Amino acid sequence: MHFHIMTLFPEMVLEGLRTSIIGRAEEKGCISIDAVNIRDYTLDRHKKVDDYTYGGGAGMLMQAQPVYDCWKALDEKIAARKDMEHDRTRVIYVTPQGKVFNQKMAADLAGEEDLIFLCGHYEGIDERVLEEIVTDYISIGDYVLTGGELPAMVMIDAVSRLVPGVLSNDESAQTESHSNGLLEYPQYSRPEVWHEKKVPDVLLSGHHANIEKWRLEQSLNRTRERRPELYDEYMREHPPQPAKKRKKRHHEPNITSD
Repeated sequence: MHFHIMTLFPEMVLEGLRTSIIGRAEEKGCISIDAVNIRDYTLDRHKKVDDYTYGGGAGMLMQAQPVYDCWKALDEKIAARKDMEHDRTRVIYVTPQGKVFNQKMAADLAGEEDLIFLCGHYEGIDERVLEEIVTDYISIGDYVLTGGELPAMVMIDAVSRLVPGVLSNDESAQTESHSNGLLEYPQYSRPEVWHEKKVPDVLLSGHHANIEKWRLEQSLNRTRERRPELYDEYMREHPPQPAKKRKKRHHEPNITSD
């Protein structure tokens, strides 16, 4: 999978992503990360990419031209790599005005071959170029940051974990928090007793069915306590099944003939 980040601070993005699991995944060829400096595409001789907003107001706005030309170069690069006509690559504009990112969205994005992330700065980006190139408006929460680089890195990390080969154990991505709509159950490692706290007996039993049942119960309890809105949504999608009634056995009386 190929990630392309349009940014004014490519070093910040690359240094943050090329470490730990994501960095190893790129070394293995599971993913690629390309950060492109929007400033390289400005026509201004002073490398300026922003200007005052029409109508007044505080702050500066990123101009349409350098953003569009940066995107165009990326689009042509993607087309050249595929050596054929390609469907439009999704362009994610990182903005607090977008839909809030979640695990379902990460799974959807992980199905793409290429993703382009557009990182804004200052007071944002000229609306005209957003209308021209953006396919997805996504936020990581209801707050404002100084730029889109950190949210883009968050999303790339989350999406990368769902790409085959990135994690050493594919099952781990399926059992983490939010993968099934619930928060993850508590986990324990050695020693068996620490600060007078013992690992739950069920985890030492070796009885896999009981362990899975315990983990689901713990996930439900933890989600109900910490994220009640997720718990309610999960229960709507997975209503409790009514207990099956046990059939009564009818014993025919012994009848003996004279």
